[in-house]
Amino acid sequence: RSLNMDFENQDKEKDSSSAAGSFNGNSTNNSIQTIDSTQALFLPIGASVSLLVMFFFFDSVQVVFTICTAVLATIAFAFLLLPMCQYLTRPCSPQNKISFGCCGRFTAAELLSFSLSVMLVLIWVLTGHWLLMDALAMGLCVAMIAFVRLPSLKVSCLLLSGLLIYDVFWVFFSAYIFNSNVMVKVATQPADNPLDVLSRKLHLGPNVGRDVPRLSLPGKLVFPSSTGSHFSMLGIGDIVMPGLLLCFVLRYDNYKKQANSDSCGAPGPGNISGRMQKVSYFHCTLIGYFVGLLTATVASRIHRAAQPALLYLVPFTLLPLLTMAYLKGDLRRMWSEPFHSKSSSSRFLEV
Repeated sequence: RSLNMDFENQDKEKDSSSAAGSFNGNSTNNSIQTIDSTQALFLPIGASVSLLVMFFFFDSVQVVFTICTAVLATIAFAFLLLPMCQYLTRPCSPQNKISFGCCGRFTAAELLSFSLSVMLVLIWVLTGHWLLMDALAMGLCVAMIAFVRLPSLKVSCLLLSGLLIYDVFWVFFSAYIFNSNVMVKVATQPADNPLDVLSRKLHLGPNVGRDVPRLSLPGKLVFPSSTGSHFSMLGIGDIVMPGLLLCFVLRYDNYKKQANSDSCGAPGPGNISGRMQKVSYFHCTLIGYFVGLLTATVASRIHRAAQPALLYLVPFTLLPLLTMAYLKGDLRRMWSEPFHSKSSSSRFLEV
């Protein structure tokens, strides 16, 4: 969801009751985390350490990890449901906040979205259904894309290239070192249901909490085959990381459109056709993402083995983007902090 903002209306927008709106690039909003070059370089290392911890100590940390994942999924799915709940409660409820003491103050829409999210998580814990797990995973994806941003094309290339190496190593080469495919084992290993663990710890009896299923954690999206005999999986990292790149190019498209409008429609470079200038970076990258995802699916079918999705997604998104940016003459501007090139008094469009 995009929101056209300019500095003259900034104070007015801060008072708006919409919680899932957009954020101004120059405003000091603490809820937005911008990834810098150092974080982009060390993120694959941190992900590798987490993967090894889950591989070697899964039996010891699975309950804690399941509870933490369920809490995060509850908050993320409540964020996903919030715009719908705001729309439903607007005609019949004022936007006044209700105080819950030390817990804070919340609107009726926020309480409704959180209640629905808790209900969904409880049903997932009781049933372990893959469709509910996919819903929670989508909430995690939306929340991560909403609260994390890439500041430049340089950071985007560092992050995606590092994660490509991470994905390829742990899928293709980890078996030579650890005698097991670490990525596949961690992704497919079910965890004990917290209700079952609680009933055993409290000695509630053999029939209390023992019939609940083991849980496949919502760190991925699963898709059943036509026969229902097996599931295909797509990790949320394969959605979030290219999604951050898509958000960056969408912001740049809108920023450039506003900048061209302010400069009275100045034409682009003379060696670029008008048709090329009309093609947005967002649509170019989005098409590359779908082509890369299709290629990864076909490769998985052909080789009948797990494939590192980023091996296909990163080249199919970054290479067309870099090529188009070079042809349009925007590569240098996009490479280093493109949104800070204008003076603070200028107007721009933010996503």
